[in-house]
Formats: sequence, C-alpha cells, structure tokens
Amino acid sequence: MEGVASSSLAGSTSYIKVFIDLDILFCYKYIMAKKGNSNILFLIFGLLAVFILGIFVGQASKECPYCPPEDVDFSLMWEVWHKLEDTYVNPGSINSQALVYGAIKGMVEAVEDPYTMFFDPEETKIFLEDVTGSFEGVGMEIGIRNGQLQVISPVKGTPADRAGLRAGDKIIKVDDTLTLDITIEEAVTLIRGPKGTEVVLTILRKGWDSTQEFRIKRDVIEIPSMEWELKEDNIAYIKLYHFTDKSHIDFQNIAIDVLNSSAEKIILDLRNNPGGYLEMTVQIAGWFLDRGNVVLIEDYGDKQEQEERLAKGNSRLIGYPTVVLINQGSASASEILAAALRDNRGIELIGETSYGKGSVQTLLSLKDDSSLKVTIANWLTPNGDLINEKGLEPDIKVELTEEDYEQERDPQLDKALEIIRDLD
Repeated sequence: MEGVASSSLAGSTSYIKVFIDLDILFCYKYIMAKKGNSNILFLIFGLLAVFILGIFVGQASKECPYCPPEDVDFSLMWEVWHKLEDTYVNPGSINSQALVYGAIKGMVEAVEDPYTMFFDPEETKIFLEDVTGSFEGVGMEIGIRNGQLQVISPVKGTPADRAGLRAGDKIIKVDDTLTLDITIEEAVTLIRGPKGTEVVLTILRKGWDSTQEFRIKRDVIEIPSMEWELKEDNIAYIKLYHFTDKSHIDFQNIAIDVLNSSAEKIILDLRNNPGGYLEMTVQIAGWFLDRGNVVLIEDYGDKQEQEERLAKGNSRLIGYPTVVLINQGSASASEILAAALRDNRGIELIGETSYGKGSVQTLLSLKDDSSLKVTIANWLTPNGDLINEKGLEPDIKVELTEEDYEQERDPQLDKALEIIRDLD
C-alpha cells in the first residue's frame, strides 16, 4: 500500500507545489499585516510548514525502490486485511505482525521453489543454528520431494540416527500433524524442541506396506564436521558429515594428518552429507584439484552471465588415488564436491544416486532480524550438467538392503575398499 501511495503522490507534484506557493504567500501577507513580536513566531511556523512540505514533495518525487509494478493492485490485500478485522468473530485475537509474516510467506511460496523461503526472526535463529552446527532436536536434514516431506539424511550419532531413520524415509506425520503441503520451516519448527522432550514421526519407507511410528527423544545436537581413520593397506578413510562454517579448518587439520601418515590412497565418504556452505566445498576441492580447475558453474539465468568457481587450494592431495562414496542422502554441496572430482580427475563415484539439489541460495537479512533465503542460481557440474531433481548417478552402483541395515553391513564401503586397492 505504501508503494501505491508513493507512486500516486509522485504524479501529483505540481499540485503540491501550488499549495506550497500559496502557503508562502499566505505567511508573507499575514506577517506584513501584523505588528509586534508575534510576527517572528508566525514566521517560524510558516517557514517550518514550508520546510516539511518540501521534504514531503522531495520524498514523493523519488522513485520508490521497493514498489511493485504499476499493474499490480495491492489494494486487494488491504481489503482482505480490513475485512478480517471487521468481520472475524474474534478480532481481538488477530496478531497484526503474524498477518504480515503470513502474507510474506504466501508471496514467497508462490514462487514455487522449495529452497526459496521467508524466515521470521525465530526461524532465522533456527536456520543459523543449523549451519553453525549446534541446536536442540533429533538431528536430521529434511527436504520436500514431489510435495512429500522426507528425510534427506540423519546425522550420525544423533537421536534420529539411533532411532533408525534413513535417507529417503517419507515423513507422513509429525505428532498429530499431517505433513501434506507443509513447508520445510513449518516442519522444522514442529520437529525441533527442548532436550528431553519427545516427538513422534510417522514414517513410510520404500518396501513397507504401511507406516510405522518412531518415538524420538530430542537432545542437544552437535553436528560433527568430519572425521578420518587409517584403514588397512594404508587407505585414508575420510567421512564428511556436513559443510559448516568451519569445515575448511577441520579438513585442513585432517589433510595434514593424512599427509603425515602412511596413507597412500583416499576414500572420501559423502554419504548422508546434506551440504552446507558452498565456499567450504570450493576450498576443500582445492586440496584434490589443480589450481584453476572448475569446481562448479553457477548459472544465473537471464540475470547475468554464468560464473565459474575455480579451485584455488594447494592441490596437496591430488597425487592420492581416490574414490568417492555417495547415496540418496548426499545433497547440494556434497554433490558439488563429488561432481568436481569426477569431472576433473575421473574419480569414480560408488553407491547410490544422490539427492539432486542443484541450486544455490543466499540468505538476505531483513530489518527485524527476519530473513529471506532465496535461490540465486542453478549450479552445473564442471562438464555443464544440471543435476537438479536428477542427482549424480554413481559409476558403480551398490544399494544397501534391509538385511544390510539389520546386520550393520556396509557393502558400499566394502566395494570402495575393493576398488581403491586396485588403483595406482
């Protein structure tokens, strides 16, 4: 509504100028007609009125930076707002700020991009806790695929992991709330909660005939960034759980350990890694690639030219034969790293098709500590492939069976060890 008003006033500047001219003339004549000290007071008031009106006209004449296009009629929104206030059975219960946030959320959701979303101040706080690696909840990354809320990946050692949730599980209900048409931020708000409290998730898994309930006790979640161990035959096994804001430091420490060990080959495990900070991926890729190799291509559509993100690290691990493990829980930044190693060095991907999140988001801070997470580009692999909604196909496909999970077997890692032993 402010945009409409400003636009209208900007078109009426000539009329306002007439009123200012008349006001000056009126003040002058009035002062001339009066005698005594009161003249000074009237002069001050007259000049002040002119000054205020001058500012008003100047502001109205400026182009509104956030006004909608002229063919967009915002009056309908205000009509609904006032009709709610006038006709709702309990108008006193209406929270005006909640109406504003609701209107913004609806507008952003109309873009129909599951990764573009508005966060109110509390949701912004939750999101920032995610990327810094500490919060209270059950410990899993969730997403929406084909309109259905599902588990992207449980975090190792968390309540979700211990309860047996798996990548690809469909979340049908959170407690008594059906998840049909739910947004990710609404789901996160329902699943999160104080340590020690419980949440019941109704899950449908591939191969099941019916749903099952998982009762999970929330806890403080400390998301591990990564870890490594030296396996037989001098093979360094590096597991990356998440790309947090300090992952480059964590990886640097691991890389130094690997360089100073007897390791001769590397298995990089990106399974159930839901992604995180893009810049961390680029920096880690620089350990495995030649300086100047393309890590990814950012495609901004018609807004600007494609931009290549190049490796700029020290390439210290480029001499190590390497394979990469992926599964349907590998998403976003982990897919970028896997594709960069495959396209630049021919490194084989082992496991299952990855999740397929091929877009880049940025978080824009708003004035009341709320924020807008918006998709700014699609990313392409160094070979120019778009993997959004498709994922990366493994070079060697190995699926885990129900029996593998029950027996805690890992045929994907076994295959990786088999392959890496034959590499020179």
